[in-house]
Amino acid sequence: MASKSNLAAALGGWSARHRVAAIGGWLLLVIVTMLIGSMAGQVAMTQAEYGAGESGQATRLLANAGVAQSAQELVLVHATATASLAPAVHGVVSGIEATGRVQDVRAPVTAANGRDVLIQFAMKGDRNKAADQVQPVLNAVAAVRTAYPGVRIDEFGDATANKWFNDTIVKDAKRAEWTVVPLAFGILLVVFGALVAALLPVLLALTAFLAANGLLALISHAMHVDQSASSVMLLMGMAVGVDYCLFYLRREREERAAGRDRETALRVAAATSGRSVLISGMTVLVAMAGMFLAGMQLFAGFAVATISVVLIAIVGSVTVLPALMSLLGDKVMFGRVPFLSRTRRPAQGSRFWKMVLDRVLARPGLSAALAAGFLLALASPVIGLHTETLSIPQILPASTPIVQSYERIMTAFPGGPAPAVVVVKAPDIQSPAAKQAIAALAGSHSPALGQPIVVNVYPAVNLADIQIPLAGSGTDATSQRALTTLHDTIVPATVGKIPGGQAFVGGSLASSLDFNNQLKHGIGPVFVFVMGITFVLMLVAFGSIVIATTTIALNLLSVGAAYGVLVGVFQHGWGASLLGTTAPGALESWIPLFIFVVLFGLSMDYNVFVVSRIKEGHDRGMGTKEAVAHGIRSTAGVVTSAAVIMVAVFAVFGTLSMQQFKQLSVGLAVAVLLDATVVRGVLLPSVMTLLGDLNWYRPRWLSGPRPPQSPQPPQLLRSFGSGELSGPSASRRPLSVIMWRHQHGH
Repeated sequence: MASKSNLAAALGGWSARHRVAAIGGWLLLVIVTMLIGSMAGQVAMTQAEYGAGESGQATRLLANAGVAQSAQELVLVHATATASLAPAVHGVVSGIEATGRVQDVRAPVTAANGRDVLIQFAMKGDRNKAADQVQPVLNAVAAVRTAYPGVRIDEFGDATANKWFNDTIVKDAKRAEWTVVPLAFGILLVVFGALVAALLPVLLALTAFLAANGLLALISHAMHVDQSASSVMLLMGMAVGVDYCLFYLRREREERAAGRDRETALRVAAATSGRSVLISGMTVLVAMAGMFLAGMQLFAGFAVATISVVLIAIVGSVTVLPALMSLLGDKVMFGRVPFLSRTRRPAQGSRFWKMVLDRVLARPGLSAALAAGFLLALASPVIGLHTETLSIPQILPASTPIVQSYERIMTAFPGGPAPAVVVVKAPDIQSPAAKQAIAALAGSHSPALGQPIVVNVYPAVNLADIQIPLAGSGTDATSQRALTTLHDTIVPATVGKIPGGQAFVGGSLASSLDFNNQLKHGIGPVFVFVMGITFVLMLVAFGSIVIATTTIALNLLSVGAAYGVLVGVFQHGWGASLLGTTAPGALESWIPLFIFVVLFGLSMDYNVFVVSRIKEGHDRGMGTKEAVAHGIRSTAGVVTSAAVIMVAVFAVFGTLSMQQFKQLSVGLAVAVLLDATVVRGVLLPSVMTLLGDLNWYRPRWLSGPRPPQSPQPPQLLRSFGSGELSGPSASRRPLSVIMWRHQHGH
């Protein structure tokens, strides 16, 4: 299985011999990166950096010109008795002006029904800091609400929404992030039945995350990242960090249970599970790098975050982990907890999986057909997959106060909370031609446009932005037709005629459509890159075209099934109530691409680990069917344990209110669960059994002469430092010979 030069074995051997240096170096890395990251602080993406297409050009035009856009706020005053409406409106205007935090308070606009009045204003100062300054304004509005109990007053805007998110969603997300740590520890405690063994994977994953988070803060000064990048990083860090440590530790414990001495058990773990960690880790890194090809800074930030934490977790798994295991020895099982599972399992593995595997291998054709059919059935809804940038009512439950305020304002003044924004650039924005064109646009009476239309002119940079409400709900077909009318007809007939000028249409709906269009162009190269490089890595790792091809096919099945479940739940509403949500009718734009690259990477953890054990058996001379049975039975317990942890970690984020977290949670959890059970427990063994010796096929030009198929002692490990075992029982014989003799009863 291992090559003559096993990097994982060499790194593990060095770390075992230089425990102080390995452990001290790891602690220094974590502490230094944390301190640097804390001092540097993480820089979030600006609004302009999210943009794509024409809407992105509009936002960047204002940003590059140094136009300081303010946070816009709306207050809706509604009264059934119009006598109390005017005093309440006056109270709101005077109250918010008295705070000294607002500017550009516009004349109140009365709806056609006479019972709704909209007050528009902007917050003073930096738009990104407005959430921290809006509380006095909220207090002033609340005071008027108390003084006029017969009047309903709703406030919504950039500052209000951001403050609500910071006070609720962000805090909930932080609680969820740190819930996964004790949850993972509890599951590992059941898996190992000992405190120290359960603590090691959690500590490795957590310290890898802390180090990577500090590194991300430093990188963010050169390339700004989305605020959720740290949450994504924690998900990935806990997933891969715990997995890698679990694979390594379980293999060492398995070898000890089989009678190996401490040094031999650790060496075998380094040569086998350590190598699997390197292979699967490299595949995860490559998959994450595919996000750079999407052509969007949002995905580039996610790529940097996930690559950082996975890379650090790999380094920790093959260096500090063997050093700690060498230091602890059998004390790694210190703190045994009565009645909990033990790592010393029968050689044949889990009785449940043995029962399943016996039936799968007895009828591999039927098993493969049933498993593939089940996954294809789950994947079938993906044909109708629809993505969009979800609006506030789609993101949060309808009972949420801020959603109710948003919808009331949208009903009274359609398009008001989410207007289109036309950015105009002219050689002279104050020229008669420019003024006339802007006035024509602002005075348009098209039924596609709503009221009030707000014009902001910036003479110093010859720019103007016109905020235009659109008919409809802001995201529905009516709003999309209104946007098309504005873009294709109204703008060209007005500001589009300014001599030497330019006009770009932006706003939330335009941004959503442009984002989706960019993804449609970028997702193809990402898919091809990830699958192509994964194929090459599997070919290099296992020396088989068939295994590389099978890997791609099985991964696509599990990803497709996850997509199908997402479409069923979040577009069609099947089982959405079980998640405490209603179907928004679409997936968040970035979810499918992100889930693809993450799942293609994570599924390699299981695939590499399982196929490595199968190939070990084959290299020892077992027939394919026997090797498959050996590999699945010996890894089923580990894979199941790792999957339970991953699913639990992802499920925690599904408890959050935001649709993006729910969709991410369901997609990842379902795919990992299917991958660890249906794919690795049924489909993989049945397909490999059906293929037989074809599993190991590769052209002669690729590999040279084939290795002998007779049961000879393979060179599983050339060196663990010196290349030989020391100690009286070893007699300085190669480790591979000792292992082979033990396994064959010699």
